[in-house]
Amino acid sequence: MHDLSTPEKSSREKTLLTSVLLSSPAPLVTGIAFIMSQSTTQLADFIRRSIELTALFVAWCVFRRLHQDKAPDAARRTKLELAAGMTTATAMTASGTALLVVALSRLSEFEPGGNVTLGLTIATLGVIVNGAFWRRYGRFAREKQSTVMEAQRKLYRAKTSVDVGVVTALGVIAVAPGHPAAHYVDILGSIIVSVYLLWSGLRTAQPHLPAVKELLRSSQETDR
Repeated sequence: MHDLSTPEKSSREKTLLTSVLLSSPAPLVTGIAFIMSQSTTQLADFIRRSIELTALFVAWCVFRRLHQDKAPDAARRTKLELAAGMTTATAMTASGTALLVVALSRLSEFEPGGNVTLGLTIATLGVIVNGAFWRRYGRFAREKQSTVMEAQRKLYRAKTSVDVGVVTALGVIAVAPGHPAAHYVDILGSIIVSVYLLWSGLRTAQPHLPAVKELLRSSQETDR
């Protein structure tokens, strides 16, 4: 990781904190939206946003620790960066797995109904806000190589793409809630969301796997 100037540190930390603060109400609001709509896609969105909030908080904490006045040594820095990257990857894969299970469990026995307006509004705002963060983290990652910033870029790319899928699925339900196709669009939206999250999570984890293996090997040698 290249050294950052004080303004660069401040800008990145403020962006991370803003990400956490803006994402904090999302689980509650999407939970209410799911209760109102009973949509499988909305339930999937609630689970996803809840898990992602944890990853955002960890990334913020790791960045602060990495750039304190007394910086950690190289070994500690590597472990912190690994924690940030793997937490983000785990959040995406865990979300994808949970969403896929929910979607498949409702494949034949559930019909979407209720009001999806709130969920559709949240997802639309998500496309705009997450898209802006995606671009910002991308700029940070290009300016100075950073494991934390790169992980956030990938996370927000996934978040933006997923929100586009949620908007599409809920939009169909809002326009034609009673149409037979609404059920399949709702389920398909959840499956697409889950598959994309799984793919993104695995791609995010891949660069960190050698470090994970080395850490496990060192731990085993220490225990002997």
